[in-house]
Amino acid sequence: MTQLPDLEQLLGDPVVAALARAEENAWFAASPTEATAGIKDSGIDPAIVADAQARFRRFAPWFAERFGDTRATHGILESPLVGIPDMQAELSARFGTELPGKLWLKRDDSLPVSGSIKARGGIHEVLQVAERIATDAGLMKPEDDARVLMTPEVQAVLTQHGIAVGSTGNLGLSIGIVASELGFKTTVHMSMDARAWKKDLLRSRGVEVVEHAGNFSDAVEAGRKTAEEDPSVWFVDDEASLMLFAGYSAAASRLAGQLKAMEITVDEQHPLIVYLPCGVGGGPGGVTFGLKLEFGDAVHCVFAEPTHSPCMSLGVRTGLHDAISVQDIGLDGKTAADGLAVGRPSRLVGEHLQQMIDGFITITDERMKAFQGLLHDTEGIDIEPSAAAGFAGPWRILENHDYLNAFGLTPQVLANATHIVWATGGSMVPAAEMAGYVAEGQALVDNVIWG
Repeated sequence: MTQLPDLEQLLGDPVVAALARAEENAWFAASPTEATAGIKDSGIDPAIVADAQARFRRFAPWFAERFGDTRATHGILESPLVGIPDMQAELSARFGTELPGKLWLKRDDSLPVSGSIKARGGIHEVLQVAERIATDAGLMKPEDDARVLMTPEVQAVLTQHGIAVGSTGNLGLSIGIVASELGFKTTVHMSMDARAWKKDLLRSRGVEVVEHAGNFSDAVEAGRKTAEEDPSVWFVDDEASLMLFAGYSAAASRLAGQLKAMEITVDEQHPLIVYLPCGVGGGPGGVTFGLKLEFGDAVHCVFAEPTHSPCMSLGVRTGLHDAISVQDIGLDGKTAADGLAVGRPSRLVGEHLQQMIDGFITITDERMKAFQGLLHDTEGIDIEPSAAAGFAGPWRILENHDYLNAFGLTPQVLANATHIVWATGGSMVPAAEMAGYVAEGQALVDNVIWG
């Protein structure tokens, strides 16, 4: 284990000091790293992204047959990209600065099957494991229709295997729903931050939910230990899994297709700036990797975290990655954004992708909730608190002139910018709970400081 510097030394960095005070904060890369160099230095083979894309296509008939909400897309798992001009105008007025370019929402809150960004990675890993088991048993060939997995012969094998995962909620939801549908014995270890309705939904599908009094890291460690003790159990490691990472990364090519269909140009004179909610970091890290493959230096990726749980920002800023947790600087890690309630970041993302991440912002729970209220009032869209984390991002970039100058984001270039806030979670939230979110957010709109 890496020896931590003493707290006084860590707090000598003004960014770390602000993080320790649970203040809203924004910091950005000092200079660009060419996308090709960042991809090479990551040590991650881009071929895993194409492999994931192909796997999702192969499984499309299976999804269309097993999940009604995918039939309209013939089993393709994708979420809409929608313009939110009224939200853009409202936020511009409240922040006191007109946002140049156009603001969009990537609606992974309504992604089929389990409605979150985490679904892409979690579902992909389960599919890959199922294929491997069936292939190793001699019951599936690469050219086979994925629906062969539901035949009695394959089911007899899959039901002898287990899937385990540690989760704050949304990853466990995606894995539990798909793994149980495939016949796996599925166990989801959940932290205290996970919502009760998510646990109830999983149990209704026959998933074993094990609750832990500790945090996300405790749930992950419990899941890992379970798998180590039973060779028939596959552990999905949200802190280090390339299978998850590949599934997240596959989102980028779909986004590229959506932008092309809308005739939205992305190049260095028409930048794409994406604001991603960040928990342990796998989801936003994977999406960032895929976006850099698709758009190169024309895309800028900013991670958004709660002020009480800024684990990725802390890990990258200190260079300690998963050797440091938010608790080490006195934070409690508690946030209404349960999917982002993570104390220790992914080393896979922090260490290998840090050159590709353009910046980090932190946001209070109160502001996230206020964004929820505004989005409901302006666009009629309802999302979880974690899904609203990125909305401050565009205005935080506008405030950072060093970043704008270093990356050539002149007023003329920004006028052509496409800003995408990436949402996660919302469509599966029970109506009464969502109504509570919205009401609380509406009450907070005029009580937060917007400047």
